[in-house]
Amino acid sequence: MAELDRSILKHYNLSTSSPTTWPAEKDHSDASDDDALPSSSRPTQPKVQPSFSRSKSKRYSVLERNARQKRMQNPGLGPNGGGDEYQKDEPDPLGSSDSVIHILRQRGIPVNKDAQLRNRFLISSPTFSPSLYLSKVHPNDSSQTLLQGLEYLSRSIDQKSASLKMLVESNFERFVRAKSTIDGVYIEMRSQGAGPKTGKRLSQLSGKASVTSPEFGSNKPLPSDKKKNALTPESEYSVAGIKASLGEAAVKAEEVWGPALNGRERGESLKTVLSVVEKYRGVLEVGGHLADCIKRRDYETLMDEYTKARKYVDEVKLLHRNARDTKIPLSDAQIHQIIITARMWVDVSEQLEAFKRETWKRLVGIQTNVHGPASVSGSQTEEYMELISILLELGVDDNPIWVWLLSRYDYLKNKIKKASERAKVDIEVHRRRLANGEKPSNSAIAFHLRSSIRPELQEKTRSLDTPEVIELWDRLYSTLETMLSLQGGLLGDVIDFWETAQAFIEGRIQKTLPIGIDGQSRRHHRLSGDGTRDLQNGAIELVNLIRDNVFSLFAEPPIGDVTTLTAMQSNSDLPPLPLSSLGEAWEKFAFWPPYSNSLSGVHYLSQVLILIGSAASEMAAMSPVGKGSSTVEKLRTLVGGARERAVQAICVAWGKDAENCKLLEDWTRTAEKRDVTNMPAHFMAFDSAVLSGMQKILYISEAMTKPGSVDVVPPPPAKLLQNVRSQFVASLYKTLSGMVENAERPAISVEDTVADGGLASPITKETPETMTAHSVNASDRNVRVLLTLSNLQALRSSIVPNLITQFENAFSVKLTDESKTIRDVLSQIDTRLFQSYTKPHTDTLSHTIHTGILSPTWAPTTNRPTAVRSYVYEALLSLVHVHTQISTTATPLTNVILSHLLSEVSAHLLSAFRQRPKYTLAALMQATLDVEFVAQTLSQYTTEKASQIQGEIYVELDRGTDNEARMRLQSELPEMRSILRGLRESTRAEFACFKKQRLPKAPQQQQQRDLSTEPSPSHPGPGPYI
Repeated sequence: MAELDRSILKHYNLSTSSPTTWPAEKDHSDASDDDALPSSSRPTQPKVQPSFSRSKSKRYSVLERNARQKRMQNPGLGPNGGGDEYQKDEPDPLGSSDSVIHILRQRGIPVNKDAQLRNRFLISSPTFSPSLYLSKVHPNDSSQTLLQGLEYLSRSIDQKSASLKMLVESNFERFVRAKSTIDGVYIEMRSQGAGPKTGKRLSQLSGKASVTSPEFGSNKPLPSDKKKNALTPESEYSVAGIKASLGEAAVKAEEVWGPALNGRERGESLKTVLSVVEKYRGVLEVGGHLADCIKRRDYETLMDEYTKARKYVDEVKLLHRNARDTKIPLSDAQIHQIIITARMWVDVSEQLEAFKRETWKRLVGIQTNVHGPASVSGSQTEEYMELISILLELGVDDNPIWVWLLSRYDYLKNKIKKASERAKVDIEVHRRRLANGEKPSNSAIAFHLRSSIRPELQEKTRSLDTPEVIELWDRLYSTLETMLSLQGGLLGDVIDFWETAQAFIEGRIQKTLPIGIDGQSRRHHRLSGDGTRDLQNGAIELVNLIRDNVFSLFAEPPIGDVTTLTAMQSNSDLPPLPLSSLGEAWEKFAFWPPYSNSLSGVHYLSQVLILIGSAASEMAAMSPVGKGSSTVEKLRTLVGGARERAVQAICVAWGKDAENCKLLEDWTRTAEKRDVTNMPAHFMAFDSAVLSGMQKILYISEAMTKPGSVDVVPPPPAKLLQNVRSQFVASLYKTLSGMVENAERPAISVEDTVADGGLASPITKETPETMTAHSVNASDRNVRVLLTLSNLQALRSSIVPNLITQFENAFSVKLTDESKTIRDVLSQIDTRLFQSYTKPHTDTLSHTIHTGILSPTWAPTTNRPTAVRSYVYEALLSLVHVHTQISTTATPLTNVILSHLLSEVSAHLLSAFRQRPKYTLAALMQATLDVEFVAQTLSQYTTEKASQIQGEIYVELDRGTDNEARMRLQSELPEMRSILRGLRESTRAEFACFKKQRLPKAPQQQQQRDLSTEPSPSHPGPGPYI
């Protein structure tokens, strides 16, 4: 790279690659090469040449033309000493070194970067400076060294001078002859027609003849073809003759090469245009981007593009102002930039004017589309605020804020009145149509009461009640949501209207609004005092209008004007006469669908009350309403009155639904937990749903309130809480009573069920066609009792406590007395059903154990027994049958029932062993094997009571033997352990059901339940034997 830089500097005869001024030496050019006259025709003065250069006669000065042409073709040559005429390095003229440049580099002189500086140290360069050379190359040489160098230099000069002298002398005659020939040819060309002369005459002519001498016939007419080729001013020095040919050739060349050259010119022009486009791409793209933003309604990007356009305009304005202030003319590039920016700004201005007109139209017509899809943007800004901001940013004459607020107020007032009147009539029309229909059947009631447990929310909601009831509930909620919702409702429109007005009245959002170009929209930021008062009164009026219409729907009885209904209804099957009294509670409530259950009631009314509470809080939070206005008390009355009416209607429906809870039992296992039926889950879901809905209705806790706003949700009265409390306890009692009835009642057929109004899902005969993975043999009383016990266990362990806890947490009360009573009832029912199942099995085990131990053949006939007695296997096999029945019906009861039976087995073993008076060593060993085999086989069902009884068994055995037998027993223990281990190993398959399933553990954490390693947990006390 450095070598390339040096080549460039040498070629252009520059000292630096970044010159700031034109070199002064470049202003001195050689003599013009256009001078065609020989040097002998011009008067010249003798020149003093250097001592080492031979003087030149002006007769041969014409030969200097070649040197001048060479210098012109090689700008590096000349007096500055650049170019290839001079070497990059040369030996020291004084003979001290082979390289002058090497010496200068060592002395730190940058001769590689500066060609002119380097040439001043080279003796072959015309710019050689002796003083600089001596001061830099030989600064420290002695006089003797310099004299030696002078002598060396003199010898070098003499050698070169002798060579030049010999060259001139050997070629002088040849040069003179060539010069004479050249002068003769020149004179002949000028004279055009003169004959050749002798050498002497040519010699004289070459020195004396002039271009106007008559001797050469210049005053005689010459042929036209010769005259036009003469080297005279009249023939333009022989150029006139070829001009015509050149012109014809030019025309022909234009015809042939014109298209190609024009295409090339166009290509060059396109390249130029492309470079300009690339350079000013941002400016040229603004117009297109702006049009695209307007088309897509991307207002944020639109303002960005508009700001960018203004930025480009400001830049060219600043450019023009700087040029004007500094009086420096603009460059072509700057002029192009100004022209391009001006054209861009004209296009942007036209687009923005059209956009303003369209925006005004949209702002005026936005009343019906405030909550449409276009109103929601990424920044959660309403569409009308975006339009207002854009108009203010672009600059308009009218105030877009005031225009929109006034039109919005009139629109909302008319819309509220029409929507409220239409909603009341529409709800009553559908109530009367539903009341004239059929009542739901028991199967339909059971189906809808089970709806709370359905997983899919949509399916669950739609199955809460009959389709007609759900349709009316949806209509009621949709009507209120249309009026009270903050998202798309009339109240949302009113609050948005007031918040927008208040923001401008109080000046809270002035910083976020644009002030327009040069601040011309700032005057639109403030509203007048009269306008502020009108907006406040208008907001209060709109709130009262919404409140009165909602309150009348809950507090007033249904519409009884048949004429009004007939005039408003659009369905021809509407009953023409008012409803006659049916004695139903829902007849007093204009909002309650006929025959609706409590589940759909709490579901929809909780949402309705939340909607009303949130709406009331939002309305009270409005500053005109909350500042000393009577509207706040009206809002409290709205919330309290609607809540009280809703609770009254739901409690009546809840009482009727609690009587039908027995219809929930279908004797089908749950998919998640196969030991219980669907009854507990259905009841849990039903009561939990009612409690959750009641909690939402009483406290309206989910009603959204703004911090610092007036509280318009009063606490629930004690009377309402007591009604809910009484109904909750009653629903639990009725459910438990129905479960016991379902367990103990005999199985009935489908026909009997339907005829007697019994179970909604009657017990059917199990066949291969009706058997499923969740089916049970409900005709077996033991199966029904086990499932009911499992259901009661689920109720006692989780469902009832969860419901009580849910009630206490929901309503902030303690059900102390009620909880105790419910637990006692559950315990009594569980104990009765438990004893009814285990008593037959306990009697069987007692008979088997007493018969086996008190048998005369029980005592071993050998000194060392090797097996347990058969009664042990018989008792254990009986427990295997019990285990099978329990584990396949109600698995969680397995441990409870088998633990109870193990305790009973231990008690019967103790009773039987006490009846034997004395134990020999063999009998003692046999009793130990029997007891320990039972204890270890049923070890996972061991309880504290069973362990205590087993310890008493060993005490009783110890009491019936003597010291000698005790001492001998100690020596038999290792062998007894081995026998017991073998017995357990051989019966592992028969009693595998009693083995506890354990999770995998690390080897060091595993413990082997074996007689050889540790005592049995069945007798953790100090057993005397094993």
